[in-house]
Amino acid sequence: MGLFKAYDMRGVYGEELTDEIAYKFGRAFVTFLKCKNISVGYDMRESSPAIEKELIRGLTDQGADVVRIGLSTTPMLYFAVAKFGYDAGINVTASHNPGKYNGFKLVRKDAVPISGDTGIYEMRDLVEAGKFKEARKGKVAERTDVLDAYVGNALNYLDAGKLKKFKIIADTGNGMAGLVIPELLSKMPCEFEHMFPELDGTFPNHEANPLKTETLRWLRAEVKNKKADIGVAFDGDADRIGFVDEKGSVVPPDLFTALIAVELLKENKGAKILHDLRSSRAVAETIKENGGVAIETRVGHSFIKEHMRREKAVFAGEVSGHYYLKDNFYIESPYIVMLLLLKLMTETNKKLSELIKPLKKYYNTGELNFEVKDKEKAIRKVKETFADAKKVYELDGLSIVYEDWWMNLRPSNTEPLLRLNLESTSKEKMEEMKEKVINALNSH
Repeated sequence: MGLFKAYDMRGVYGEELTDEIAYKFGRAFVTFLKCKNISVGYDMRESSPAIEKELIRGLTDQGADVVRIGLSTTPMLYFAVAKFGYDAGINVTASHNPGKYNGFKLVRKDAVPISGDTGIYEMRDLVEAGKFKEARKGKVAERTDVLDAYVGNALNYLDAGKLKKFKIIADTGNGMAGLVIPELLSKMPCEFEHMFPELDGTFPNHEANPLKTETLRWLRAEVKNKKADIGVAFDGDADRIGFVDEKGSVVPPDLFTALIAVELLKENKGAKILHDLRSSRAVAETIKENGGVAIETRVGHSFIKEHMRREKAVFAGEVSGHYYLKDNFYIESPYIVMLLLLKLMTETNKKLSELIKPLKKYYNTGELNFEVKDKEKAIRKVKETFADAKKVYELDGLSIVYEDWWMNLRPSNTEPLLRLNLESTSKEKMEEMKEKVINALNSH
């Protein structure tokens, strides 16, 4: 089944994901985890209520008690599981995928993610077999205080009254952040404008994906026109956040990791901070300069959260716009990092563009995708091309390091693609090495 991915489950509703599969998955989930109580939330997609209903029927038919939290962002569901001590949790969502898709994001106790390596594929096998033992009928309850608790938890990270009165524009892209951001910002001393606030799983205005620069053009224009201090954008299930500075320029997500590291290291000297291996060299340099320990990690939320727990890291950031905090159950914390940015801007009395400017030391390609038939053979060809590199390693795909440039070539978990990130000390060198990698891939 194409529904079962490395990090979660996503497929076209009515084809890869049907009501019947949702029911069977509920039974498989309980069978595999042997969980007693499960928190369930869902997003704003048209198919989500029907999927949630059948999922809960499967969960309860297999003997688990379910606590419904209703409309929920994915981090809000994770928070509920960790905060209120449930055995497991499921959010019905397909993140930023188009409206015809839906799926599940899964966690066990303490909001520890379930991935392909830790249960998704075993549950797939149970769904395909379709044979489940009879069990007592579980009960269903509802919880209505999760949103308030979630917002309150974010505000506990600072004294909002000490922040400058910023002008903030938020583009929630008709996604689930539209549920949270008004509640949060109404409790802060700020001027706030909300773009595309309606919860609408057809995404009528634009794709809710802040990693794609083209989806930010409305926000960028509005920030400039209204002379706002910052703009923020979220993906569909609100586990990712992107930022625009007061000039309307997009803030690179990896450099944002460095900014938040600076703020956190003020009170956590010597702390470990993770950054994914696609991040600019400026990130590790900034962490070290501010008294922290920079640790490179592979891509993917389940791997990063596991790595954070192992290292007891206080913070981790991904180029995709996921940001994780140890003090927030190691889960995605988009609103908290936004508040920490406002705190940094208040304390330094600097604009966002001024904070980011010193970090823009290098030239990078951004993430480039290449369609290949044989990923492993293509990676071997590139490795042979750069056999004289200072350092070669395979933490996640192929990483090659020279004094004045580096690259990572990583296979996609879900598509026949190789993803290239390359950075250099000069624009000319970056272009030269990019061309050399492309030629190696084309020769393959």
